Amino acid sequence: MELGLFWLVGFLVHILSVSAKTLNYEWNITWVLANPDGLQERPVIGINGQWPLPVLNLTLGDRVIAKVYNALGNESTSIHWHGFFQNGTTHMDGAPSVNQTGTYWYHSHARGQYPDGLRQALVIRGPDEPYSGQYDEERVITLSEWYHDPMPTLLKQFISVTNPTGAEPVPKSALMNDTQNLTIAVEPGKTYLFRLVNVAAFASQYFWIEDHTMKIVEVDGVWTEPAEASMIYITAAQRYSFLVTMKNDTNKNYAIVGSMDTRPAPTDISSFDPYDDFKLVPVDGERLLGDPDYTVTLDLTMDNLGDVPTLYTALSTGSAATNSTVYGYNTNAFILDKGDVIDLVLNNDDTGKHPFHLHGHNFQVVARSDEDAGHYDANNHSAFPSVPMRRDTIYVKPTGYFVIRFRADNPGDSRFLFRFAHW
Repeated sequence: MELGLFWLVGFLVHILSVSAKTLNYEWNITWVLANPDGLQERPVIGINGQWPLPVLNLTLGDRVIAKVYNALGNESTSIHWHGFFQNGTTHMDGAPSVNQTGTYWYHSHARGQYPDGLRQALVIRGPDEPYSGQYDEERVITLSEWYHDPMPTLLKQFISVTNPTGAEPVPKSALMNDTQNLTIAVEPGKTYLFRLVNVAAFASQYFWIEDHTMKIVEVDGVWTEPAEASMIYITAAQRYSFLVTMKNDTNKNYAIVGSMDTRPAPTDISSFDPYDDFKLVPVDGERLLGDPDYTVTLDLTMDNLGDVPTLYTALSTGSAATNSTVYGYNTNAFILDKGDVIDLVLNNDDTGKHPFHLHGHNFQVVARSDEDAGHYDANNHSAFPSVPMRRDTIYVKPTGYFVIRFRADNPGDSRFLFRFAHW
């Protein structure tokens, strides 16, 4: 039996102004029963006996102290603040001295727990947000898939020699705000900022609002120049904020649609044609970093079912932590020098799309191919954008590639995480 108490202290400390608050949370992580798709009741992981979990609404400068008690009884647990840079505390996944506003989420990073319910949106607002005066109200929407079997059972089947192709468990349902009966009250003519978070473990989704245009203004905590879109493609762990002005029409309700949903029935569309996030331009105008000091090239294949705890290795080897050989041949560890500009090339030799998340950095997306483009050729590629889109989670297309660039300015152990998704 695993019972434990741990503290998460000060993960949003920045500039303690007069308006800053200290927020104290006491969280009891427990099993509760829920039936979000109306098809089967099952145990899920809640906080203080409640599920869905609370959306955390915070202000830049707030100090957060969370006292967490693990009452699951049969599992260890953790809390990960997805998208925070964790500068100086990469080993604890905290984030002192950050200056980040935008849309994030928090979830367990222990084995399969967040698809069992331990996940929710987290919003940080600040006084200098570029669009703060351009909307009347905010709304938060989470997207996810849902399974009727608990994650320990599904993971045992997934990571098994009896599943040599790595075929993922198939979701039973899709959820919005952890329900299939979501309605959002809006007023005609008003403009709303929607914060969209995909808290799924597996499924990407096409998202749109019937007969309305979305104006994208943020991705993964990076504010962007406004970009009009009729549809968004959002992978597991990605976030979008967009402005929508509601029609002056009270004669009907408008469907909010994820590609996996069936109610309410939306107007038919001829094809899925989402906005290409590669075209987004950050508001701060950060230009393309200079030529890389080091290039990491990764060729993705789906033939290794190993599970190697590289973070524990880094914390236990002392001075040997900077020797890549101590991590073993399956980990693909790279030792980077602080301040260097890094290009990371990902060649996807698989026939599925895959999202990737880099802990501790917002990276510049300098190239992303179409489907079936093969491997990246450094001597033959399109010109990189002068002000590239930045985010912390990106997907690669089937048998294609992407190239991301970042400055290695966050010392410590970090991870380039291949998520569960294969959609």
